[in-house]
Amino acid sequence: MDIKTVGVIGAGQMGNGIAHVFALAGYSVRLHDNSPEALDKAMGLIEMNMDRQVARSKITQEERDRALALIGLEPEIATIGQTDLVIEAATEREALKHEIFKALVPHLAEHTILTSNTSSISITRLASGTDRPERFMGLHFMNPVPIMQLVELIRGIATDEDTYQALRGVVDRLGKTHASAEDFPAFIVNRILMPMINEAIYTLYEGVGSVLSIDTSLKLGANHPMGPLELADFIGLDTCLAIMNVLHDGLADTKYRPCPLLVKYVEAGWLGRKSDRGFYDYRGELPVPTR
Repeated sequence: MDIKTVGVIGAGQMGNGIAHVFALAGYSVRLHDNSPEALDKAMGLIEMNMDRQVARSKITQEERDRALALIGLEPEIATIGQTDLVIEAATEREALKHEIFKALVPHLAEHTILTSNTSSISITRLASGTDRPERFMGLHFMNPVPIMQLVELIRGIATDEDTYQALRGVVDRLGKTHASAEDFPAFIVNRILMPMINEAIYTLYEGVGSVLSIDTSLKLGANHPMGPLELADFIGLDTCLAIMNVLHDGLADTKYRPCPLLVKYVEAGWLGRKSDRGFYDYRGELPVPTR
């Protein structure tokens, strides 16, 4: 299938990054969000990030201008349905994703491929609520999308081979690398990454080390570019908790039990960078540990 137009649902951190890389690859992109403010903010971030790429000689000014001209902002979800490929990039809540696909299905073109950027939720379950489970897949980008090279491809139980091959081709055209994962909770990356982050939070919870000592230990002792608590703040503590709950519920193993301290931070609204407080306080010039 020749994919030329791409609809992105959700103009948040992941959605604007996905729109960014598809436009740079020459796709016509329609970016949808229920909030006009979110759409305007997303477009501003895309422009800023592309300007940064121009300044660093990653792309040319002409490539930047051409890509920006390919992005259209769409406040109505119906217009997204006529694209060749739809990527749902909403908040990591299964009920919300089902609502989005239910609203979208009546407006879909016959050939449209549906995908979700979910980082943990069953592709088979999401596909079952649509009219085309054979043309439904997980297309999981890493954050930040313009920088990270990996895309996880996750087939549901009904996904056909043509859909899989079409999305492999899309990832190749984006200049990224694909890894195929089976449809089990959290797939590959988060099945491994989130329990590590959760264990780091348990290490803090049990008083084994402070925020700084834990992050410093993993950066210098395991050569990680970011400490696990710093990374949790970057991802969003609500997202971390949602993925741990998917793992715990889906695999029924106590090793995936979310740390009570993670739950407490989320209940307090301390979600990390996006709320200015998490394991670090970001309201000053430099991040300061909150424990």
